[in-house]
Amino acid sequence: MSVEKFTSNFEVTNGANIVPLKRIEIFSPEEWELFTEEYLELLRSEYIEIERIGGANDNGRDVIAYIETPDKENYKWDCFQCKHYDHSLYPSDIYVEIGKILYYTFKKEYPIPQNYFVIAPKGCGTSLSKLLQKSELLKKEIKAKWKNNCENKITKIETIKLEGEFLKYVEEFDFKIFKKTNIKTVLEKHKNHPNHITRFGGGLPARPKINEKEIDEVKSNELVYVKQLFLSYEDESKNKFLKKEDLDTHINYQSHFNRARINFHYAEQLRNFYRDSLPINTFQDFQDEIYNGIVDTVEDFHDNAFKKVKETEKLASTLQLSSNPLTTVSIVSDRKGICHQLVNDKKIVWKNESE
Repeated sequence: MSVEKFTSNFEVTNGANIVPLKRIEIFSPEEWELFTEEYLELLRSEYIEIERIGGANDNGRDVIAYIETPDKENYKWDCFQCKHYDHSLYPSDIYVEIGKILYYTFKKEYPIPQNYFVIAPKGCGTSLSKLLQKSELLKKEIKAKWKNNCENKITKIETIKLEGEFLKYVEEFDFKIFKKTNIKTVLEKHKNHPNHITRFGGGLPARPKINEKEIDEVKSNELVYVKQLFLSYEDESKNKFLKKEDLDTHINYQSHFNRARINFHYAEQLRNFYRDSLPINTFQDFQDEIYNGIVDTVEDFHDNAFKKVKETEKLASTLQLSSNPLTTVSIVSDRKGICHQLVNDKKIVWKNESE
């Protein structure tokens, strides 16, 4: 069954977006490392900590994914080597990086990683892919290319010759740890990161319309604002309202109450639907903008509390908000609903119970 959705303002204004697979090609090397770090943050079930080192002193480690805490001797970890080039990687692009892992693990600067992943926006070329699939062939190539590609490039202060105990170490090293990544899989996983939309654009996904018929009994998370609504109706009518059934003979209040609950549920949906699509506190910032726009009206004098409710809802629905990404997907019901969220959070009140 198809679900009716709101049309995104971004879709109408901007049309088709540059696909992420192309956008990553114009990242800076630092952005590429940050993107890789974000991808790894989504693999919390596999890694307990992510550390981005990068730079000239990384000793062959761009991004470290710890499987075990690094204070443990011979801790387990995976290495992600970030290469942002304008071409699919050649073997010569990573010979020295593999050389660094061999040398620094030989020197016991850090343990041998469980896996060493090469991650690049255009992936690995045919030759490199073949080497990464055949570990013995990769070992043979590293040894053959060592003098020209590694000997004087691993450190700036000494020549690292492939001989003696180090050669024996390389001979016994398991080259199966060196692997390539599938960049399409990485991008698909990154869709779940809060920074995905800010990195790649494309607008926020359309959200479903609420089935208003499903909003029935008042839930526990609605009690505060619902009680405040009853107090506002009492303040105008001088009648006592303790439950929604008490509104049955007061059509005006009953209609408003039903709309207010629908609006509250829309605001809650706005909060939850985009939670994983946007940076943390995006909704909080949007809610704060509404609060700052309505608080003076809330604190003004009104003939009664229900008039305060109506004036505040009216103002919230017309506020000019442009800085928050939720502005493009919010509707009037969200803005009015946020007023009731603010009441629920006890940031504003329609009527003090002691009055």
